[in-house]
Amino acid sequence: MTARQYQQRFESLLHEHRRIVFKVAGLYSRSAADRDDLVQEISTQLWRSFGSYDPARAKFSTWMYRIALNVAISQARRERWSDADRFEPLEAHHLETVGGGEPIAEQDERLQALYAFIGQLDPLNRALILLYLEDRGYTEMAEILGISETNVATKIGRIKQKLRGQMTAAATTGA
Repeated sequence: MTARQYQQRFESLLHEHRRIVFKVAGLYSRSAADRDDLVQEISTQLWRSFGSYDPARAKFSTWMYRIALNVAISQARRERWSDADRFEPLEAHHLETVGGGEPIAEQDERLQALYAFIGQLDPLNRALILLYLEDRGYTEMAEILGISETNVATKIGRIKQKLRGQMTAAATTGA
């Protein structure tokens, strides 16, 4: 494969799976400028790592999620955001990014509460929920995040339990 063919193959795969990059960047950014920077950083790291991609070992989307989430989580840890300014609150434009760019006509209060809950999660649990909502299997989640399937199942169970508790408390208090 020539250098030009190699670059074209990368660009084609990146374009085909670009929603992954935008979803990850949208969930791990505090502002639009941070999101744009993170998209660029993820894309750069994908290019640098493309030579190590082995289609026999993983689907491209799995490999791409792993790189994108590692970059986002590393950046979040590097910046050591305090709980107060950790993330920009999720609003309509974030939901559109997560939803793939399609506007949400009517925003259900429960959906807004779910995204607010996701916005409060630490970087690893945020990645787990993103993958869970994408209907990725536990095996693929474990492969992407570099943790065991048992750990994935345990963490997902704990997140669901915490979410149920918060949703029940919100319904009880009328908030």
